Amino acid sequence: MIEQIIHNEQVLAIIIPNNYSEEGINFFTPNDYSQQLAYMKHESGYVIEPHTHNKVDRSVQVTQEVLVIKKGKLQVDFYTQEQEYIKSSILEAGDIILLASGGHGFKALDDLEMVEIKQGPYAGDMDKVKFKGVNK
Repeated sequence: MIEQIIHNEQVLAIIIPNNYSEEGINFFTPNDYSQQLAYMKHESGYVIEPHTHNKVDRSVQVTQEVLVIKKGKLQVDFYTQEQEYIKSSILEAGDIILLASGGHGFKALDDLEMVEIKQGPYAGDMDKVKFKGVNK
């Protein structure tokens, strides 16, 4: 089952657990997100037609990140944009999370391997504001 972390009607994150499975193509994000997140499950022989992508101007105001947990456990701490702690969730190998808004911090609970996917290029110090969280 897909989990949404919501605070004051704002989606902070969408978590796809490693045991999620639904037929077809399932999008979890609205069209106004700068990252689109979908799950696809097809039977053997299903064809996705070869294609290219057109150049389309897009405006990205806020970085949204997707994390794919390959190994270990990760604690994700969720915060409001004003740096107020909301709650924590534990992700395990195979889980995927879209960090859509607000703030977040992480703590590796086991030896951890993960893949991060986000818009680039990374803008260094201009890209984020660091603050003291619940795990410091």
